[in-house]
Amino acid sequence: MRRLSFFARIIVIGILLHVYVGIRIIPELPVDAAAKWLCTLWLVLSVLLIPVGMIARSIERQPLGDRLAWAGLIALGLFSSLLVLTFARELILLVVLIVDAVSPHVVDPARWRVDSATAVPLLALLSTAIGFFNARRRARVVSIDVPIDDLPRALDGFTIVQISDIHVGPTIKRGYVDAIVDAVNRLEPDLIAVTGDVVDGSVEHLSDHTRPLSRLSARHGAYLVTGNHEYYSGADAWIAEFQRLGLHVLLNEHVVVEHDGAQAVIAGVTDYSAGHFDPAHESDPAAALEGAPGDVLIKVLLAHQPRTAEAAADAGFTLQLSGHTHGGQFFPWNFAVRLQQPFVAGLSRLDNLWVYTSRGTGYWGPPKRLGAPSEITRLRLVGSGA
Repeated sequence: MRRLSFFARIIVIGILLHVYVGIRIIPELPVDAAAKWLCTLWLVLSVLLIPVGMIARSIERQPLGDRLAWAGLIALGLFSSLLVLTFARELILLVVLIVDAVSPHVVDPARWRVDSATAVPLLALLSTAIGFFNARRRARVVSIDVPIDDLPRALDGFTIVQISDIHVGPTIKRGYVDAIVDAVNRLEPDLIAVTGDVVDGSVEHLSDHTRPLSRLSARHGAYLVTGNHEYYSGADAWIAEFQRLGLHVLLNEHVVVEHDGAQAVIAGVTDYSAGHFDPAHESDPAAALEGAPGDVLIKVLLAHQPRTAEAAADAGFTLQLSGHTHGGQFFPWNFAVRLQQPFVAGLSRLDNLWVYTSRGTGYWGPPKRLGAPSEITRLRLVGSGA
């Protein structure tokens, strides 16, 4: 009941925001009445499609559920840009009014109202089209050198390829995953790290589309940790499925990797929020190191959320690999992420701990990425003097 009430409030807020955009933009458009009615009709359709798209994965009937998800999530991405641009237009018009009050006849407020109203939907459509292209193309490979003090010579050049936040679900299917796996395998890494949020849906609906992950190939294998979306989708079932695919799932535990005579500890924790779903899955970086040999200097932690970093630093890890943030995915969510996570993207430092935060290899929600490109990350350990 509480969840239903929350969803109802979201719908009401969505309706009000659509009304706001309609009132502020449509009357100013330099088009005839018929075109304005079409614009109004689109906003009404958007109000209906967005909530349907958000719950479409729960629709059993296929391909209807996926088609509704596509329509609703594209509408959500487009309206998000419309709303932001409408807010920006308000600020621009305020500046125009101030300039006109201070220096009359320097600007034409009426012209600015019409031109800016025209620009809002055109820019929203353009940004949505570009964002769609960015989201749907295969993630690019990003190469990062991680300088490590006292790195054993045998581990200099040790390569970890990280993928994260693929979000296999209504709009990301087998072909998308196949392309990622092919790109990862071409890099011939020493180890593969999959840092959570692989799926958005049940094993029953998505197992065919995650099957390409069984082809991931690295000298020391592929390791996976859970993200929050695994818990939304039935974590126990997915953990069993990932293991069946040949992935090594690390649940607050570690392995010791032997590489050319040197050793490294590869550990993984459950998602930061996992304890809310299952107390037995409470995330614990210190527990992940229990029993690890004390003389191994290089300790790598796979942790879905960057905010695990403080506990990881206290536990004595060298490097943490995370995802979750998507780098913000598109404006203005890049600013919202900073309110929850200490790191948004890239390589960062916390005391003696390096933290790399992936922008994600897929996307979540609207198929849209602007200013936060998806990535397959090739991390190479190098001596700090290199």
